[in-house]
Amino acid sequence: MNNDSVLRVDENTLSKDLSGNIYIVTGANSGVGLETTRQLIKQGGHVVMACRRVEAAEEEASAFADLPGSYDIIRCDLADLQSVRDFVDVFLNKYDRLDGLACNAGMVNMSGQPKYTKDGFETTIGISFFGHLLLTELLLDLLKQSAPSRMLILSSVIHAGSPKNRYDVHLDDLNFKSRKFSNFAAYGEAKVACVLYAMELAKRLEGTGVTTASVHPGWARSNFGSGGGFFMRMIMGMMRPIINNLTSWTNSNEESAQTSLHCLLSDDAPNHSGAYFSQHSVLYRDKECRKGGWPMTSPNPNARDMDNAKTLVDISRKLVGMN
Repeated sequence: MNNDSVLRVDENTLSKDLSGNIYIVTGANSGVGLETTRQLIKQGGHVVMACRRVEAAEEEASAFADLPGSYDIIRCDLADLQSVRDFVDVFLNKYDRLDGLACNAGMVNMSGQPKYTKDGFETTIGISFFGHLLLTELLLDLLKQSAPSRMLILSSVIHAGSPKNRYDVHLDDLNFKSRKFSNFAAYGEAKVACVLYAMELAKRLEGTGVTTASVHPGWARSNFGSGGGFFMRMIMGMMRPIINNLTSWTNSNEESAQTSLHCLLSDDAPNHSGAYFSQHSVLYRDKECRKGGWPMTSPNPNARDMDNAKTLVDISRKLVGMN
């Protein structure tokens, strides 16, 4: 069943010939990343699937055999900065252009206790933000050489918080080393960081022909409630059939890929570099935001603070070893 509230890419955009274009999609073996990849290949593009689980990517990619475009699979574990560097080395040795980078992968630690990557980042922000920041920064020269080109990073409706509780990045403790851990706060803060990064990067790249976007893709049904301990998985497993039938709440993976595809392919998206693009969502606590918008203004003022964005990126570049 389709959701009439879904914002959809127009047919002209989905009919563009992408032959010769090269894209990277992280987390391309499932969910929104898989459907974004499928559509790009359907239009003749070549997609490098940056995935932690190569075998899973190979299994899914077998369905692309009859499509006009092509694909490659290169391992990339965003929870391991050396893996990100290795991915970039392999990519740059094989390719001399990059038309679009979709920083799609992400996760939320639902365990109730902080977990850390091998580089010491809290896992939610480590994978959603820090890994993608390093990946993007290492590929900026190629994106500039390939201009006009585009970069997007997935955020979430959750970043908006509520009028009484707006999430913000804690620049003095991004990784919950001294604060009490909250899985929802960790996710909200990580997604604020993603919005701020797209905004800062757009400013830094003005005049280069590289444009950026942050994206709320919608609540994809297949991803609802994944992760967490046994109890959390059991509860979510019982709720999933009910939630998935609430089509005003959730979208198919194909529907959830629409905003990413708009940002990667539409003629209009580059006119709004650095902006936040949102699919509809009843989860917005600010009712005026629930219809979404391409683009729309984030209701969270902390996600629109350029000084915060610049400070965050300066700190983060050092933390991932860029300075």
